Amino acid sequence: MAANEKVKVLIFAGGAGRRMNARSLPKQFLQVYGKPVIIHTLEHFEYHDMIDEIVIVCIKNWISELKGMLNRFGIRKVTIIVPGGKTGHKSIWEGLKAMRSSTNDQDIVLIHDGVRPLITDELIEANINAVRKYGNAITCEAARESVVMSTNGVDIQQVPNRDFMYVAKAPQSFRFGEVYGAYEQAEQAGYQTIDSSHLYGIQKRHMHLLHSTRNNMKITEPADFYIYKALYEAMEAQQIYGF
Repeated sequence: MAANEKVKVLIFAGGAGRRMNARSLPKQFLQVYGKPVIIHTLEHFEYHDMIDEIVIVCIKNWISELKGMLNRFGIRKVTIIVPGGKTGHKSIWEGLKAMRSSTNDQDIVLIHDGVRPLITDELIEANINAVRKYGNAITCEAARESVVMSTNGVDIQQVPNRDFMYVAKAPQSFRFGEVYGAYEQAEQAGYQTIDSSHLYGIQKRHMHLLHSTRNNMKITEPADFYIYKALYEAMEAQQIYGF
């Protein structure tokens, strides 16, 4: 562990959730058993002993509402809330810029989706330890079905061996100085990427693969929301009744 090292989390919750067909609420603010999805996500980091601070990138018009939620549910580690950009890439860049003045290059930052609430204490700790050992960590899950490549959406050019295929998930974790430099490089060159692993791939930076825990799903579409509710209920029953 580096001297005076801090571990921070950058939560990006700037999306409007158009694929959810939720007209009144962005997906991160949909309620599940009395709490918004983003609060379910934040609680894992709030109560984890290894996490020092949380930074949130939020839809501008929802920042005031979010502050009220943080107060209501006792989320105390949030130090910065910043408006999001037009894309996920831009939102992460806005968050990193907001952290710059108060974050050392050797601090660890876990970048995580506000709508990925099934993160576990074990996976958080594994990400932190992997950054300390390997320099970064990309949480991944082995592909469960065959993956095909098509450049035009009509013809399949390649079907890679599934044994070597993984799906990048989150957290994606880094030393702050390195990931800030990667996004700064992209900004100067004028391109955007899907996520940090995509960015590192384009820039040909080394990435360490970290195997994900099960059910580390992202709530993107209506079906995801109902699957999450069912999984949440099942996990609660397991804790209470030992199923």
